[in-house]
Amino acid sequence: MSASLLSRRTLLGMAASLPAIGHAATQHGLAAAARGVNPFLVARALDALARHNSLVWSRDVIAIADFGLPSATPRLHLVNILTGTTTSLRVAHGRGSDPDHTGMLQSFSDVVGSAATSEGAYLTGPTYTGVHGLSRRLTGLDPTDAHAEERAIVIHSAWYADAAILPQQGKLGRSDGCFAVSPADIALLLATLGEGRLLYAGRSTP
Repeated sequence: MSASLLSRRTLLGMAASLPAIGHAATQHGLAAAARGVNPFLVARALDALARHNSLVWSRDVIAIADFGLPSATPRLHLVNILTGTTTSLRVAHGRGSDPDHTGMLQSFSDVVGSAATSEGAYLTGPTYTGVHGLSRRLTGLDPTDAHAEERAIVIHSAWYADAAILPQQGKLGRSDGCFAVSPADIALLLATLGEGRLLYAGRSTP
């Protein structure tokens, strides 16, 4: 990990110094714009926003990843509170969360080396160019995803997350726990879900 990357503690400390504004308006806007997203996860995202209100300094767009849906289904929901619309993209889950490659997430984990998807709230960080091209860093805000930086969990593109592989195998490939999307979607995702925004990952089924 780059020495220039801010530590989780430093980043959260800086964000905590920012004013907490607009939570009530954001709460109302999210509920209205996310009509197509599972209500249970919308409620969980709102709860995360309330808990981390002082850390999330941009509230125009909130992302909700519903890992209760199969990987072939668009399940990364970008809820735009300003326009009242939601854009949904396909996103891969970690191979440690689906060891038999069923296309369904079986379990979450934040253990280092697990290659699993972690449940919880994330704060989006800056973009960088890595082995997967332009990507966005993430900071885990909850105990269930607190090792996100140590595990290098980020948003990036990958060939195995493209819809072109669905006719052959009926599901996306798996990441090492990162939020991997199609190369065709990465520019839109990074532009829409900029720095300082909330990404909530969970599942709408037990």
